[in-house]
Amino acid sequence: MKLGYLRVSTEEQRPDRQIDALAPICDALHIEKLSATAKTRPVYEKIIKSLSSGDIFVIWDLDRAYRSAKDALNELDRLRARGIEIQIASIKIDTSTPHGMLIYTFISGLAEFERRLLSERTKQGLMAARKRGVRLGPPVKMTDTQILAAKQKILAREATIAEMAAFNGVHPSTIIRSIRRLEKSRRD
Repeated sequence: MKLGYLRVSTEEQRPDRQIDALAPICDALHIEKLSATAKTRPVYEKIIKSLSSGDIFVIWDLDRAYRSAKDALNELDRLRARGIEIQIASIKIDTSTPHGMLIYTFISGLAEFERRLLSERTKQGLMAARKRGVRLGPPVKMTDTQILAAKQKILAREATIAEMAAFNGVHPSTIIRSIRRLEKSRRD
């Protein structure tokens, strides 16, 4: 039996491309909608447990099922010990052949290399943005003028933190963090 596993990272992403590719070659498809970095993947775990000797675990691409080369190779070892092979449909790899095993091993390393490069490029882009003065993260909820006014009223005991938070439409912890952030930026 050929069981297909499809994964998309978010609810908004569509698995259509994977469905179109796997439906003609699989006996059943199992779709998971969550990040590959999630601690548990219930659909993946369920399909792996349901596989029997002689079955083939089919995925569209390696990164749809595995986080690293080590994960991919370890899972393959566990599955093969149970008489189960893996097929990667996008590049027509079947681990039941010596050539398929070689390519699977190679592709596992390449996939991990690609993920690490992407992570590195993202970090470099964020650093470059910070150097240019781009503020990363969610938008600031209060202007410096609002923060100073709130701080002055709190220090003069004209208002409490909670009252200033309500006045500015923010949570009290936002008032405290904003005052600290402003004080720190003025010290630097």
